[in-house]
Amino acid sequence: MKQSMRIVLASGCALMTLGTATAFAQEWQPDRPINLIVPWGAGGSTDQVTRVTAPILAEALGVEVVVVNQPGASGAIGTQEVLNAPRDGYTWTANAIANNATYSVTGLLEGTNIDDWHIYLSVANVPVVSVPADSEFEDFGQLLEALQTRGSEITVATAGVTSSGGTAIAALSDAADGFDYNMITYDGGGPAAIATASGEAMVTTQLAVEQTELIRGDRLRALAVLSDKPLELDGVDPIPPITNWLPDMPLAPDYFGIFIPAGVPDEVIATMDKIWAEQVMNSEAIKTYAENFGAVFAPSYGEEARALAMPVVILEACSSVERGEAVNDPSTIGIDCETRTEVGM
Repeated sequence: MKQSMRIVLASGCALMTLGTATAFAQEWQPDRPINLIVPWGAGGSTDQVTRVTAPILAEALGVEVVVVNQPGASGAIGTQEVLNAPRDGYTWTANAIANNATYSVTGLLEGTNIDDWHIYLSVANVPVVSVPADSEFEDFGQLLEALQTRGSEITVATAGVTSSGGTAIAALSDAADGFDYNMITYDGGGPAAIATASGEAMVTTQLAVEQTELIRGDRLRALAVLSDKPLELDGVDPIPPITNWLPDMPLAPDYFGIFIPAGVPDEVIATMDKIWAEQVMNSEAIKTYAENFGAVFAPSYGEEARALAMPVVILEACSSVERGEAVNDPSTIGIDCETRTEVGM
């Protein structure tokens, strides 16, 4: 089911001023609305930051940006629609880059890789392990013991196997020498967090940005953040790092942003690069969002964004092999899991 929000410009909005005649000649001036497909449900991490970013892009481009939620298959359905659309610059997607880069490994979108996309990153997010406010578990140590002894009795709410929450609980199991759990999936991280707060599941491992208001409202109890440093949220005690219990757990920031398919006209990318550099990278709205919801303000684009993304892409691709979830070997997307490096294809 699709949900859409039209971000409409105020009348009289001017296009951004370009510094030189050459730059002006290369500027893309869209003549109709842009569809921005979020392949997850409303309220989740991708949806949140996309709805903060979209008005910035709309104002700079001088057209409407229509944000469309199209969840399903861990984000693969909406992503496939973007890949199937004409490469004219009018259909984009938003996601965690680790998803778009590894859909081929998990078999959800065969034959795709990170270089199918022009990458525009906005924030980095971290998963948090939380339980309902009335849970029996007071700290992560107690939960870990229960996972290791009670296994599939412990229900974990996520947005799917390849979602941030799905990969987080799998990574926790790997780091703790393996434990079973019963995953319950929802159409987005927001719904998964709400379901946990309501008692439908015993644990959620979705991102901090999807849980912050529930934690502040004492509906969720945060036990640990998947980081080597505590997570500071206004009005909440610092959330302890997972390394307090699993000191050797591999960790990598999970970057989110907007992605435009390769093959669109060059002027589309030149214009987006300029908007990202001048507008998004200086956006107070995105900075405020990050500060309020436990994300890291980290905008980048182009080769810099690709380089920042690769550690989490490699981690997710190789972890899926270790868990027996990979349909295609990561070498098919240029990743050597023995050395944990990118080797090309």
